[in-house]
Amino acid sequence: MENVSRIPLIGDKAPEFSAVTTNGNINFPQDYSGKWVILFSHPADFTPVCTTEIATFAAMHDEFKALNCELVGLSVDSNSSHLAWIKEIEDKISFHRYQGQKIEFPIIADLKGEIAALYGMLCPEKNEVHACRSVFFIDSSGIIRAIIYYPQTTGRNFAEIKRVLQAMQTTDKYGIATPADWNVGDDVLISAPKTKRELDERIEYGKTSGAICNDWFFCTQKAENMSARNK
Repeated sequence: MENVSRIPLIGDKAPEFSAVTTNGNINFPQDYSGKWVILFSHPADFTPVCTTEIATFAAMHDEFKALNCELVGLSVDSNSSHLAWIKEIEDKISFHRYQGQKIEFPIIADLKGEIAALYGMLCPEKNEVHACRSVFFIDSSGIIRAIIYYPQTTGRNFAEIKRVLQAMQTTDKYGIATPADWNVGDDVLISAPKTKRELDERIEYGKTSGAICNDWFFCTQKAENMSARNK
């Protein structure tokens, strides 16, 4: 396991570790080379909010896999605790979209909190230490692309987690940015020109490409009408 002097940030290489999970041992992120990964932590097994989150991830697992994205969970509980909790969820819990789907993604047993500390996931509370409710988006090259933290009392917005993943993948494909409240199918933002030549080209581009340019720095267009990596 790597030693780091600070928690990882967006743009950093995902710290490496080996771990025991509910699906067996993993080497992270090497085992997921070529795939996106959502590495998420939850405060504790057998707790209400965490149960709804694991259930929702299970219900959406195929949606994330269709986006070339794997799910990996973590808490500072034992593997035996994880396995017993998964069985309880699968057998007894019904919540929104979750209706007994199998929980097939791995959950890391981080009883000593070493991996949670490596990623800045620990949240001390009074006399106890739990993993925060955190989400790390790691791309197919092993780079951390986004990080989201939630308070322990607030369940995650899974539509937003999926939206952020889709937005970053769209950016990678077309070299664009996504505006506020963007969803798949909405117009994207063409990067602002950085030179006079790019400025002149952008003005002509707006006339011929079908892009809508309100000003030289603000042009929108449907992503599907653009060439891959068009900047």
